Amino acid sequence: MDVLVIGGNRYFGKRLIALLRESGHRITVLNRGSSPAPEGIEQLVADRDDENALASVLAGRSFDVVVDQVCYTPRQAEIARRVFATRTRRYVMTSTVEVYEYEDSAEPVAESALDLASVAVDTDLPWEDPEFLEAHYGEGKRQAEAVFAAGTPFAWASVRVAHVLGGADDFTGRLDHYARRIRAGEPIAVPVVNHPATYVYVEEIAAFLAWAAGAAFTGPVNAHSASPLTTADLCAEIEKLVGGRTVFREVEVGEVSPFSFARSYGMSNSRASSLGYSFTDSGEWLAKAVSETIGASGASGAML
Repeated sequence: MDVLVIGGNRYFGKRLIALLRESGHRITVLNRGSSPAPEGIEQLVADRDDENALASVLAGRSFDVVVDQVCYTPRQAEIARRVFATRTRRYVMTSTVEVYEYEDSAEPVAESALDLASVAVDTDLPWEDPEFLEAHYGEGKRQAEAVFAAGTPFAWASVRVAHVLGGADDFTGRLDHYARRIRAGEPIAVPVVNHPATYVYVEEIAAFLAWAAGAAFTGPVNAHSASPLTTADLCAEIEKLVGGRTVFREVEVGEVSPFSFARSYGMSNSRASSLGYSFTDSGEWLAKAVSETIGASGASGAML
């Protein structure tokens, strides 16, 4: 296949590109040029928010599949829908579990829990403001999905990615947040009722996206490992690496630590299973993922 990856210059995007390349596909990367493409892979440079620039750099080009790693807003989705109308037969958008930000369900959340037809799309919101976009990350993804779901000239799919763990290049700092506090015995703020959540290993989400690029399904699909994890599960693994002791401080209001959740919105991966993809169990990779991110030197505090 001839595959265009939009973004993909860090974390599981890098792994996705490597997997596609190893499978023999022709890969082109499109980004703003802030970092180079891997050696031997063609790079197109354009700001995806500039429709004219995007169309210009893609002039005369077409692709079997586009994998969009960095579609965050309905504006970006509308631009992509127009620019790629005649340039691809399949479009895979990397989405997020945060599209379920209004869910609070004791049962695993299926894709149908979000009715994209009912999502109000507002391209006039200040999506270009980084602070607004960060504060409305889930809503931006919801509206972007809704734009595509309303109709596209190409086959469209979205992959709703669970919370990702693993890799020495995890840039979020979330596990380090816990490691610092556990090593020092400092309290970790959590909700009074702290719900488990669904997670996925960094290598596995890259593999699933590579699989989705060559699949034929359309619409949204949840992507996560079996068996939800709790904050205590994560902290127990971190304790093994850094020593110290986990101390939880329950709070009724206010900011809580990352990977602690006052609502339940763990996803169901039954659709992925029905499509023929089997995810691992989180217990199979949790220790490895934590070790990769915290690092062996975390035991001595060098990374903390």
